[in-house]
Amino acid sequence: MKISLRAKLIISFLAVIIICGLTATLVAMRLIGTGIVSQAQDKVRIDLNSARHIYQDEIQEVKALLRLSALRFFIKDALLEGDSETLKRELEEIRKRESLDILTLTDENGQVIVRARNPSIYGDSQAHDELVRRALSDMEVIGETVIVPREELIKEGEDLAKRAHIKFIPTPKEKPTRETEQTSGMMIKAAAPVFGYDGNLVGILYGGNLLNRNYKIVDGVKETVYQGVKYKGKDIGTATIFQSDLRISTNVKQEDGSRAIGTRVSEEVYEQVLRKGLPWIDRAFVVNNWYIAAYEPIKNIEGKIIGVLYVGILEEKFTDMQKRAIALFLGITLGGMIIALVISSFLASGVLRPIKRLVFASGQWAKGNLEFRVEATRKDEIAELAETFNLMASSLKERDDKLKEYATEQIMKSERLATLGQLAAGVAHEINNPLGAVLMYTHLALEDLEEKDVLRKNLEKAVIEASRCKGIVKGLLDFARQTEPKVERTDVNETLERTLAVVENQALFQNIKITKVICSSLPKVLIDVSQMQQVFTNIVLNAAEAMEGKGELTVSSRMAPDNEYVEIEFTDTGCGIPAENREKIFDPFFTTKEVGRGTGLGLAVSHGIIARHKGTIEVRSEPSKGTSFIIRLPLKRKED
Repeated sequence: MKISLRAKLIISFLAVIIICGLTATLVAMRLIGTGIVSQAQDKVRIDLNSARHIYQDEIQEVKALLRLSALRFFIKDALLEGDSETLKRELEEIRKRESLDILTLTDENGQVIVRARNPSIYGDSQAHDELVRRALSDMEVIGETVIVPREELIKEGEDLAKRAHIKFIPTPKEKPTRETEQTSGMMIKAAAPVFGYDGNLVGILYGGNLLNRNYKIVDGVKETVYQGVKYKGKDIGTATIFQSDLRISTNVKQEDGSRAIGTRVSEEVYEQVLRKGLPWIDRAFVVNNWYIAAYEPIKNIEGKIIGVLYVGILEEKFTDMQKRAIALFLGITLGGMIIALVISSFLASGVLRPIKRLVFASGQWAKGNLEFRVEATRKDEIAELAETFNLMASSLKERDDKLKEYATEQIMKSERLATLGQLAAGVAHEINNPLGAVLMYTHLALEDLEEKDVLRKNLEKAVIEASRCKGIVKGLLDFARQTEPKVERTDVNETLERTLAVVENQALFQNIKITKVICSSLPKVLIDVSQMQQVFTNIVLNAAEAMEGKGELTVSSRMAPDNEYVEIEFTDTGCGIPAENREKIFDPFFTTKEVGRGTGLGLAVSHGIIARHKGTIEVRSEPSKGTSFIIRLPLKRKED
């Protein structure tokens, strides 16, 4: 099925538009997604900072309450006078007014004097408590988050122990555990030293708030940071305090709308925050929804991780933002692609009109109408192309005319050579026999004459000239015969060696240095050994005569650069060939030698032999610098 150029251009434009559009869309989707997630993570990181400040403010508030309470005079007076009733009444009033879960007074040794919430239990020692111990030793207010065992909670009040008791609720992605309930409590607690009027330590006042099922901090975070905003009926932001990995205070809701107390953190957050002690900011599955969440460890006064503080933003809002942004971008991209496609269609039409004129012109030239020219209607690259086409047409016409003229000359030359060959063959046959008779009778006459006979010199000259004529006749026969070579696959180096072995012992080569640069790894070629040896001998003898018997002849063999031919090169240091004679040296009977020293057929015959071997012979020469003949023989013969 043939596709028009217009269709190809439009398809190409469309492909580029689609590829660019898809690439831009994919990049934009990733950038939008990454940007929104990054923005959400930055937001939740800031929210976590805010939640941490709210949590720390609660610790500082409890510390401040204990510091101020420890300074009250009635506590000092009652403590110094041993008035336990006053202490019970005043401490309970302070506890209720300041909304403290516990408020307890010990003596200077840490032994409990009064528990405001549960005054019936007293006399036990709290010296083992880390906060009490440090307050006793450092003589200053100490406040931090602590884990309170169940037995200590019972001392402070049975209701506190019940609040702290939480059963585990199976949670998706939680870390597997065999435990089913939590009985200890997590408390923000402070201890302050009580000094007498003389400045001596007379007791320790400690108190705090149990965090289990206490929603003051988490709801404060939600109202302060997220301002109670909802998205699709759900709180957009949530906060949680974990005791270890258990939710003890949270505003994350379960499916039934109740707070998710007793659910647990996911395993990957557990490993990152509780095990490694590192913050964790990423998307997380919280109870029943995905959130962009931030977690950080809560540590006790000894630096041990005892819980986790969490804030999270509902991921659904950001996912919807991402979808809307991508949909908007896709709409813009699609609209741009449609507009670009319409514009590309018009552009394709504008490009195709001048191209069609060029195609029509090419058809005219292909039919032989080289007079046809393309009209350029505008000034651009297409117009330059049209001018180039017109110039090409002019060049083609000029070259066509020259080729026709050259072909005519070659045909006439071939016909002349053919006629000359036929004439030479006929003349040679007619002359050969009489010349043989002349030579035979001249030799017989010489045998009958004495050495001193005056006729002998004339007869010897006749023999020489007749022999020269016989050589000319033989050359004519070789030139006219043009028999096809009987080829066989042969090592051309061996043929060279045999040729040089025959000629180098001749007197003409006594003062000529023959240098061989032979490639030993040449493949064998298809040649007629006797004919090729004739060619090599002719070139070598011509080189020796050009050097007048003195100089250097370099014979080399190698593979041609294209690896399709074997090259044999003969380079001499002779007189060289003038430029005006280089084109004539392969013409029959052309010679620059003295009369009697050559027939002018040697190179013509050699050229014919090389041509019949489907090879080439090339000459390179400069006057006074020598001559090189390069013969190229094909490894594979291509039939005509």
